[in-house]
Amino acid sequence: MRFGFLFGEVLTGLRRNVTMTIAMILTVAVSLTMLGGGLLAVRMADKIQDYYVQRVEIRLYLDDPTSQSDQDCTGPVCAALMSDLKKHADVASVQYVSSQDAVKEVKDTTFKDQPGLADEVSKDGLPASFRVKLDDVTKYRDIYDDFAKRPGVMTVLNDMDIVDRLVSFFVGLRNAAFGLAALQALAALLLIANMVQVAALARRTEVGIMRLVGATRWYTQLPFLLEAVLAALLGSVLAVGGLFVAQPLVINRALGSLFNDQVLPRISGDDIATVAMIVTPIGVGFAALAAYAALRYYVRE
Repeated sequence: MRFGFLFGEVLTGLRRNVTMTIAMILTVAVSLTMLGGGLLAVRMADKIQDYYVQRVEIRLYLDDPTSQSDQDCTGPVCAALMSDLKKHADVASVQYVSSQDAVKEVKDTTFKDQPGLADEVSKDGLPASFRVKLDDVTKYRDIYDDFAKRPGVMTVLNDMDIVDRLVSFFVGLRNAAFGLAALQALAALLLIANMVQVAALARRTEVGIMRLVGATRWYTQLPFLLEAVLAALLGSVLAVGGLFVAQPLVINRALGSLFNDQVLPRISGDDIATVAMIVTPIGVGFAALAAYAALRYYVRE
């Protein structure tokens, strides 16, 4: 009996304020979609870091005299560098790439489909290099300090700089999404409060009669609270559905080639499901809190 009454009151309230209800559902959906986008950007940044940390290399490029005169790294300068790198406490492995091998790699791999560009890049030759993997990529500075000024070394490059730029890009997207989500969330909370206030004022006579016959304050206010929660839940469902739709239509279209070439790790349905389990309780919880606060402030009977 009580459940039937509550259900009927919730439907009546939603139907009576249908335009405000729709506006609230859409606002909640937009704000949670932006929040979900921000969380996906966070997951992408974390995935990029994990994906590339295992592939990060330090490259020590040798100067021209060493590169051209010592193709097999048996000369005193190159051999000493190789020996000291292998002995270094932070180094996991060292690979020597001769000038000829570097040119071959550019033509056969890097610019395989652009032979003209490959010829242009390699026409003056390419420097030999050491590709160094570390046990801990954060120890890059130790390698740089120990080898950057050694004879035969032209420059030292670190892949982690590129990873940090990619991560920073997605962190920037996350911050922008979170900022927009915060504005949308504020609008949603104000709409929820207004909807509860209007619904309570429209039914104040009914509420007053129920209180006179012994109904508790909580029992008379519960329908208004459930209206806000139901509207927020519908908005959450729309937001989650929007994220799943955005995966093939937006994310995969924009970044699909990078996913296919394994430049970036792919955003999967599991990632979106994980985000959904975060944004849905947030949407419903904040709606319940906003409704409860509005009831405590506006409805004092």
